[in-house]
Amino acid sequence: MNSIALVQVTFADAAEAERIGADMIAERLAACVTIGEPCRSIYRWNGAVERGREVPATFKTTGMRARALAAAILKRHSYELPVIETTAAEVDPAVRSWVEESTR
Repeated sequence: MNSIALVQVTFADAAEAERIGADMIAERLAACVTIGEPCRSIYRWNGAVERGREVPATFKTTGMRARALAAAILKRHSYELPVIETTAAEVDPAVRSWVEESTR
């Protein structure tokens, strides 16, 4: 199977997303991070409905590295409870090879 792991996270701002994204690439925990435009979030926190602007990011990694990547993001993240979601994605064999090579 030609699958990779996609790890999705929202950050407080673009600077945090860029800093953590660059760290994950440098540490070879991810092959790539795609940082999106700020978005609006509505969520329940500590019994109240909150609204805020966040910056979404998607990291591409291998299934074997996904847990280590999530743990490293968690250590650096500014939120008390960041939501880190991991899903499998089917990709072209050449993409899987690139992700594997980039995370060795």
